[in-house]
Amino acid sequence: MSSDSAPDARHAVASPPCDDEAGSVKPTRRGIYLLPNLFTTGALFAGFYAIVQAMNGRFEQAAIAIFIAMVLDGLDGRVARMTNTQSAFGAEYDSLADMVSFGVAPALVMYSFALKGMGKLGWIAAFVFCAAAALRLARFNTMLAVQDKRWFLGLPSPAAAALLAGYVWIMVDNRIPGLDLPWLAWAITVFAGVSMISNLHYYSGKDINLKRSVPFVVIVLVALSFSLVSIDPPSVLFLLFLGYASSGYVLWAQRHLRRKRSAALPPSS
Repeated sequence: MSSDSAPDARHAVASPPCDDEAGSVKPTRRGIYLLPNLFTTGALFAGFYAIVQAMNGRFEQAAIAIFIAMVLDGLDGRVARMTNTQSAFGAEYDSLADMVSFGVAPALVMYSFALKGMGKLGWIAAFVFCAAAALRLARFNTMLAVQDKRWFLGLPSPAAAALLAGYVWIMVDNRIPGLDLPWLAWAITVFAGVSMISNLHYYSGKDINLKRSVPFVVIVLVALSFSLVSIDPPSVLFLLFLGYASSGYVLWAQRHLRRKRSAALPPSS
C-alpha cells in the first residue's frame, strides 16, 4: 500500500457505518453541563492550591483554601439540582475532586505543618486520613441509593478536612508552631480519619428546603452566625467542626443508653 492511500484506509476503518449501509444509528456526542462543573473545578483548584501553599510554608493560605473548597463543593451539587443539570460525569468528577481537596490536601497540609517531625508515625497518620477519605467517598457512592438522605454514615470528608484545616489555621493565628504540639495534631488527624470510616450517623441537612418560607427568626440566627464567625474565624470554625465531628459520638451514646434502658424495663402486662 502506498503512502498516498494510507490516510484513506485509516479513514475507512475509523468511520462508523451510516444508516443506509448497516442500519445502525450514528453515535452522537454528548456535552457536559458547564455551571455545576465550574464549581467542582474551583473546588479542585482550591485543594491543589492548598497543597502548593503548604509546600511553600504558607499554612494560613493553605487552610483557607481548604475552607473555600468546602464551600464550592457544597454549592456544585445544589446548583446542579436547582438547575436540573445533574449528570453521571458530574458525579464522578465531583468524587475525584473531593479526593484531592478533602483527602490528599488536608493530609499533606497537616503533615507539612505538624507531623513531619514525628517520623513514621507522622506520615502514617497522614496516610490513615487520606485512605479513610478515599474509603469514605467510595462507600458514599455505593450506598447513595439506599442511604437515608437525612444522615451521613461516617463523618463527611469535607467536614473532616475542615477540622484539620481549622486546627492549622488556629495554630498559625496564635503564632504556635505546629511542631510544638505534634501529638495533638496526630490525635486530631487520626480522630478525623477514623470518624470518616465509622458507622456513626451525622446529620446531613439535606432535608432543608431552601425554596420554602421560614420564620423571620431563622434569618436573624443566620445573620448572628455570620457575625459570630467574623469575630474570630479560626477559633469559631475549628470549634464548630470539632462539635460536628463529636456529634456522631454523642448520638451513638444517646442511642446506646436508650437501648440499655429499654432492655432494663420490665415487660409490660
